[in-house]
Amino acid sequence: MPSKSAAHSEDLREAEAAFHEARGHMYGIACRILGSGSEADDVLQEAWIRWQTYDRSAVKKPHAFLATTVTRLAINVLQSARARRETSVDPWLLEQVDTMSDPALGPVKREALEAAVLMLMERLTPAQRAAYVLRVAFDYPYGQIAEILGQSPAGARQLVSRARKHLAAEKRATATTADCHRYLTAFVEASHTGHVAVLEKFLTQEVVSHSDSGGAAKAA
Repeated sequence: MPSKSAAHSEDLREAEAAFHEARGHMYGIACRILGSGSEADDVLQEAWIRWQTYDRSAVKKPHAFLATTVTRLAINVLQSARARRETSVDPWLLEQVDTMSDPALGPVKREALEAAVLMLMERLTPAQRAAYVLRVAFDYPYGQIAEILGQSPAGARQLVSRARKHLAAEKRATATTADCHRYLTAFVEASHTGHVAVLEKFLTQEVVSHSDSGGAAKAA
């Protein structure tokens, strides 16, 4: 019969093996959320510490559990004061949404998306949001963005540039849960189906509504 010490060592080896197997996937998640390799390394270090001390006997799917842990840790970093001051945040990180590629991680990815949407709603004007999402998430050329938003190509570039700066700053407004849900639904639908026209309409309606309410003067 193995001693408690031997059993503990074997358990730790299994934990290390599970973590090592999921490491590449976890690093990818953290990088996509944070946009920083060094920040991702810090998150993985914290995840390893938690994994060592967690009651792993209750974990049925280590890969999904570790991915969830890393996602939540990365979101915490993203929302921290230090991240707001120092990190150049790119919520969509040039990657379209595909929760169907790994059904077990669907809720995890949605949680990350919700955090990203909240940042967009709180830190950008509707025009900046529209230009940024169309450019970064869907790779629209500036000329097409300009046409959709009634801007010049130079104006569209400036909107995206300002969006990047504001995403790294403090929040400027408070977004309601309903607004975030509508935005998230429109974005995910466009990403899954490839039909971006509906998202375009949603974004432009936001811009028009904002302008009509007198918000255009504050867009800078």
